[in-house]
Amino acid sequence: MSVFIGITTSYEEGQQRLDRSYVQAVESAGGLPAIVPLPAERATMEELVEHLDGLIIPGGPAVTDGLVGDLPAELHENTPLRRWADYIMLGACLERDVPVLGICYGMQLISAYKGGSIYGDVERQLHTAAVHSDKRGASEHLIHMRPGSHLARILGMAPLSVNTCHLQAIKTPGDGLQACAWATDGVIEAIEDESGNVMGVQFHPERMEDAMQPLFQAFVERARAYRASTRI
Repeated sequence: MSVFIGITTSYEEGQQRLDRSYVQAVESAGGLPAIVPLPAERATMEELVEHLDGLIIPGGPAVTDGLVGDLPAELHENTPLRRWADYIMLGACLERDVPVLGICYGMQLISAYKGGSIYGDVERQLHTAAVHSDKRGASEHLIHMRPGSHLARILGMAPLSVNTCHLQAIKTPGDGLQACAWATDGVIEAIEDESGNVMGVQFHPERMEDAMQPLFQAFVERARAYRASTRI
């Protein structure tokens, strides 16, 4: 059964852009990647969701909803169009129980949409935080999973080494969301809802090839289950 996985994009200087690694990760996991456009009408966005079996919100710029502290100079705010489109698309998916996976900015956006708070610059605002940005010299760090979490069932309980490419970090997860993975310094590295239908990771699994293929495979399988339950 084919499943359509929508992937939102960045928006810069009038152009939508998407790193091809997201497309390849979805395709390798057995999904059909569908790049989500940026139409002008809310109704168009909501109708698009009716054709999707899953949604991935990838990395991007700063999240300012629920912001704690100031943004660093090297991090740019989101464009109004992308923020609007991402919120409409996310809200429509949540309303229909379409599986959602947020990556880096995408995870932060999901949490903010649900009323969570976010550090503008976690390294400077959380005294225990290590450097989490490759722009400041970081490369990889270990994360550990919460026992019994959906993420732990997918990736296992052993500590994992992940890439680190973020200046912001979630302070308090949004309503209905729980932290399910942390870096060794206590920074939240993943969130999920009780059902596992909504999940977010702070790192970039699409750049980690085989090590994170189970995450994309599990997401595509959840999308397949959603399609089977709604396309009768």
